Amino acid sequence: QLQLVESGGGLVQVGDSLRLSCVASGETYTDYYMAWFRQVPGKERQFVAGVNWNGAQTDYGDSAKGRFTTSRDNAQKMMYLHMTSLNPEDTAVYYCAASTIITMSRHAFAYWGQGTQVTVSS
Repeated sequence: QLQLVESGGGLVQVGDSLRLSCVASGETYTDYYMAWFRQVPGKERQFVAGVNWNGAQTDYGDSAKGRFTTSRDNAQKMMYLHMTSLNPEDTAVYYCAASTIITMSRHAFAYWGQGTQVTVSS
């Protein structure tokens, strides 16, 4: 079992930056590919960004490319999502997730956090 807890969400203005954090506990953290997803009501959970076990590979969804950066600190069992140039379309609940394979498919992620709300106000 891997437990994940996100933090750092909140209400920001258009153009602002925000950093989300995810802390893991439980099983061996480095066994997992870690990712961020986001979801708005009525829509499917969407891949935002992911990072492999040692941070050497990062992957981004189209909405995140060029604006968001993800990283991880294995010693602290942390993962981060640094978001810049935020706009109202980024408003969503952001989830941290863990998978044993490198993938963008939400179906392959066995462990999820409870989510943190990000609201971008115009």
